[in-house]
Amino acid sequence: MEGWRARLAFDPVPPLGTATNDALRYHVRRDLLDEAVLSPAALWELPAVRRLLRKQKTNGSWRYPGTRRTSLRSADNYDQLETYRIVGELVEKFGITRDHPAMRRAAEFLFSHQTEGGDFRGIYGTQYSPNYTAAIMELLIKGGYGRDERVAQGFRWLFKIRQRDAGWAIPVRTMGEKLDARTMNGDTIEPDRTKPFSHFVTGIVLRAFAADEGRRRSAAAKNAGKLLVSRFFRRDAYPDRSAADFWTRFSYPFWFTDLLSSLDSLSRLGFGRKDSGIAPALEWFVDKQQPTGTWDLKILRGADKALPLWLSFAICRVVKTLYE
Repeated sequence: MEGWRARLAFDPVPPLGTATNDALRYHVRRDLLDEAVLSPAALWELPAVRRLLRKQKTNGSWRYPGTRRTSLRSADNYDQLETYRIVGELVEKFGITRDHPAMRRAAEFLFSHQTEGGDFRGIYGTQYSPNYTAAIMELLIKGGYGRDERVAQGFRWLFKIRQRDAGWAIPVRTMGEKLDARTMNGDTIEPDRTKPFSHFVTGIVLRAFAADEGRRRSAAAKNAGKLLVSRFFRRDAYPDRSAADFWTRFSYPFWFTDLLSSLDSLSRLGFGRKDSGIAPALEWFVDKQQPTGTWDLKILRGADKALPLWLSFAICRVVKTLYE
């Protein structure tokens, strides 16, 4: 093995390159092997994509499945959450962009939940949500909306809502409030910016910065990145996903903050393997590799049978970025 692959005990490319998943093989060829490939539009006709698009509603959304607690959030905001999830699948696995009408409809549905202030509101009811605001922005940027003024407005809001330590937290949590039906249907609560940042929230916000070419090397992203690294393998300051073992529970597309999503963002933000805290995190993945060349990790959410391979691909992409 040569290059970044030599940094691993076992070659991960053969099992990934021969996977039966067409979309996965495409990303392996493009992102790991640097092969010349067709536009990702070639993936948009795959049966998996067609199945997802058949369920899109005329307003651009997808209906939230299962039971809805209408006392917690409206049906429309449940659909906002489900639309975010589906768009994540389409963007991250199938490379869908605004060149596809389904992405344009989905984007406009998501933008319809943006307030005049710039945040995306509703998943936490009436309360601010820097994590979901940034997570939605990340997908919109990757889907071709990076130069849209509405995305720029979202970044301005994220700067405005920062804690004084340069990280982010869920505002209601800084005030000691619960995210329950009473709070999510009450008046919007402003944050106490003197309280510490949340690594759970900051890690998600940094994904939006990492996706944006013009902002990924900013001082704000660098400073927040240092805060994030300082919390690796530690408990969060707030109740949401606070246990330290959430660092090693994974999903793909990325949803919450974990070790892999963090390294993925940090590597794009300009952090290197020699930066403080990066090497131990990278070594954790090296130690967990199996003789097959792939990884068998604790999966937090997702029903895709190919998830272990997608996670293995994402690990390889991080290793490649950090060693090249």
